[in-house]
Amino acid sequence: MRIVFLGLSLSSSWGNGHATTYRALLRGLNALGHEAVFLERDVPWYAENRDLPAPGFCALHLYGGLDQLRDRFGGMIAAADAVVIGSYVPEGVAVARLVLDLAAGPVGFYDIDTPVTLAAVERGECDYLDRTLIPEFDRYFSFTGGPVLDRLERGFGARQAVALPCGVDPDSYRPTGAAIRWDLGYLGTYSPDRQPALERLLIEPARRRPDLRFVVAGPQYPADLAWPENVERMTHLAPAEHADFYSAMHWTLNVTRADMVRTGWAPSVRLFETAACGTPAITDRWAGLETYFTPGESILVADRSEDVLAALDAGAGLRDPMAGAARATALARHTGRERARTLVRALHMAGRSEAAATA
Repeated sequence: MRIVFLGLSLSSSWGNGHATTYRALLRGLNALGHEAVFLERDVPWYAENRDLPAPGFCALHLYGGLDQLRDRFGGMIAAADAVVIGSYVPEGVAVARLVLDLAAGPVGFYDIDTPVTLAAVERGECDYLDRTLIPEFDRYFSFTGGPVLDRLERGFGARQAVALPCGVDPDSYRPTGAAIRWDLGYLGTYSPDRQPALERLLIEPARRRPDLRFVVAGPQYPADLAWPENVERMTHLAPAEHADFYSAMHWTLNVTRADMVRTGWAPSVRLFETAACGTPAITDRWAGLETYFTPGESILVADRSEDVLAALDAGAGLRDPMAGAARATALARHTGRERARTLVRALHMAGRSEAAATA
């Protein structure tokens, strides 16, 4: 298939988790013999932080606005076997309407932020999707699975909702043999609704245990946040550095945004990336976790600071078997190639349904 994607960003991972998700998915498509084109809005904050300006696994084109999108790439969209529009695309509602007018093949929407999206749609405050558009897409791909799929179809009129969680590229995320520098680390952009869990599960353990080493990497943290002396701070960490980063810690921490905790079945891409690197994860609690990893076997659930400290003190006897199980799970079930198979299968079925309806 020749699939055109319109997404938030492929070229820059600065301040977003979309880029690495698209990279794994499009690499997977390429490995399966499909051709992908990615169209990205050219915005200054990504222009200043492009860590993949020329991907080798797909074509990447930047556009300046709706007129340029239509004039330069309208023919490409019309000729594609399928088109997939992502969440958080600038002027996403207008982009979707343009694509639906032009595309001859099936059109899918890939929501990498489903709980956040649906909450905003219900409030009438979503600037990249509106409620009237949802029934127009041939497939609604949701990074969140579980009950939200039924809610999308029954409550929002989606024709068919398909679970498409984030995936990992095992060539980019793997154990590197980096020397251990930290006992526990976290990688993520600052978010006010994640900060209480970060405080409880990393910062407070760091305060209690000045003999242990911690790290928090990611942009946009307020300048007035007080960090314990044994918490190292990094700002933006390019994906090329992620594998070394994860490999240099005994444990990594996953904390989840409030909307995603409420919805459940919403795994962060970081869970799959750190697992592929052979580093076990400590996560906050959310429904549906067992769909992706087995708690107590391939991932550790922590509710309190004490749970984290117990894991850090348990040593290799707990850590190493969990790391091995996590990596095996990621490579067997959560690669970009597996996600690409799911996407292509759903788009093929959408195309057949459309052909049958017009026969």
